[in-house]
Amino acid sequence: MSTRFAILVCACCFWAAPVNSEETLRADLCVVEATPGGVACAVRAAREGLSVVLVNRTQHPGGILSSGLGVWDTVWEGKRSPIYDELRQAVFDSYRETYGEESSQYRHALPGESGHTNGKFEPRVIEGLIREMIEAEENITFLPGYIPVEVEREGRLLKSMLFQEFRGEKTKTVEALSFADCTYEGDVLPLAKVAYRVGRESREEFGEPHAGVVYMKSTKERPEEISDEEYEAHEALNFRSFSGFQEILFPESTGAGDGNVQAFNYRTILTDNPENRIPVTKPEDYDPEFLKTLEFTSIVRPIPNSKIGWNRPQIVGLHQEYVEGDWDTRQKVMDAHWDATMALLWFLQHDESVPEEKREHWLRYGLTKDEFPDNDHRPYEMYIREGRRLDGRYMLTQHDLAPVPGTLRAPAHPDAIAMTDWYADSHAVTKGGVRGSLDEGKMMLHAETWPGQIPWRCLLPKEVDNLIVPVCFSSTHVAWGAIRLEPTWMQTGEAAAYGVLLAKENGVMPGTLDSERLVRRLSKEGFLISFFNDVVVTKDDPLFAATQYFGTRGFFSDYVAALDAPLTEGIEKVWRTAVEGDADANEISVLVHEISRKKDASTGRARGEGLLELWNQLNQ
Repeated sequence: MSTRFAILVCACCFWAAPVNSEETLRADLCVVEATPGGVACAVRAAREGLSVVLVNRTQHPGGILSSGLGVWDTVWEGKRSPIYDELRQAVFDSYRETYGEESSQYRHALPGESGHTNGKFEPRVIEGLIREMIEAEENITFLPGYIPVEVEREGRLLKSMLFQEFRGEKTKTVEALSFADCTYEGDVLPLAKVAYRVGRESREEFGEPHAGVVYMKSTKERPEEISDEEYEAHEALNFRSFSGFQEILFPESTGAGDGNVQAFNYRTILTDNPENRIPVTKPEDYDPEFLKTLEFTSIVRPIPNSKIGWNRPQIVGLHQEYVEGDWDTRQKVMDAHWDATMALLWFLQHDESVPEEKREHWLRYGLTKDEFPDNDHRPYEMYIREGRRLDGRYMLTQHDLAPVPGTLRAPAHPDAIAMTDWYADSHAVTKGGVRGSLDEGKMMLHAETWPGQIPWRCLLPKEVDNLIVPVCFSSTHVAWGAIRLEPTWMQTGEAAAYGVLLAKENGVMPGTLDSERLVRRLSKEGFLISFFNDVVVTKDDPLFAATQYFGTRGFFSDYVAALDAPLTEGIEKVWRTAVEGDADANEISVLVHEISRKKDASTGRARGEGLLELWNQLNQ
């Protein structure tokens, strides 16, 4: 079953045991790791006047964006939060300004017509843009090359954090009012002695249909549990759509929980440009029989400047040692994956068991001279798809990604601070399949996953009040598949910064902040918290803010806001009841859905007018 921990991990679990701190830095906020979520958190906090220390293990900010991801993993192409929107637009602007509007580079950077192609980029380009974003903020002290090794905690507050050089002995202490764990691994959680999970929940724990040990098989038949009405509403979502379904195979899918997480791999950048290509050499300990077992077909293409992103191979099983391993163990896991990646590329180029046409195709590619030049052209980080997960004040589950019974909309959360758009998916968890299935644990629940809301409580540990976890936040393994994407983490990271800001302004800790203040602030700042097909993100627009806020209160029962449609007397009554009382948001949503199906007298106003009136009353 899924494991829980609330134990202090000794500093020797990382590189060397720390010595006395050589320097103490003080700030309003300490952000651990310059992943995209960490960068969004630090930059927003700095722009709002907070002092920030941003710490990063490597010398290169940007996490997997700067290490070969190559693509924005999102099925929603529109705006979602200011820092994410700004960085994504900066990528497009950079290629257009550098190469011209008619260039192949700019064309390849733009969203494609289908698939996972919501804009593409070279690692070196987006790292440069992220560096510019950090360096533009005087309130940020950037500390690269350090990892957290020890936390000083008094009761419900973290007082300071000790950082040590990643491969050295120098140390620095950071004292801060608040801390944000933005690591992919959740490395602050054990140091802070807060509860977390590793692995998969059982099907019984939360009643999630796809939890635990599961074997999925592709099919053209829609699952019986998806009604015609639900299917039509899902197909109408303004998202990039994917065809096909999957079914669970029984009795092999036992639903048993365990400590396993989904597979990792490098996101290797290859090029077929002879002037920029570095050929690979035959590795030592070459084992073609092992290489034949590895998957190799997932490619991101075309990335600007004649590059592709190779999203494989995965060595299923070895990755399990990484999550809670020390950095020596983690380095061995990363080295093994990289060695397999280079060996597989050689295999595809030269092994006679590979068809000649395929060998000729792969022979065109090699490593890129202008990517990761200070790391032998190897990405700085491996793609860690799942590390520790906080066991926080709310556990996001598969049910938060599916319609509330009696509606066509996922659950509303009054403390929602971000939205999900990706489908719940998981890469292989353990080796092998049965009866034509995918590898065990692999799933892609396109039709079963709906846009959801992420509660502020998911980012908050139960045990402390000044630690926020915008990346490894509280979620089951199944729900994690829908949130483990950089756009989502950039939104939760930036929302966390606003939470820290409002907490300071109100003389409280983030964990005791009235979330109502935060939701209203984010709604005004242009955060897409409540998704609608027909609502465009617009900052400082009262009507947009109203739809976002009231979307967290259950005012809508589907994904069409219909703000120009007549406001009926029945809907207005339910809305006013919700504002004046403390009715459950999802009970309100069910009532709205029932009334919407009946003929009802109009109030003579549009829905949007009614929302604005209620919004203005709340903000008087």
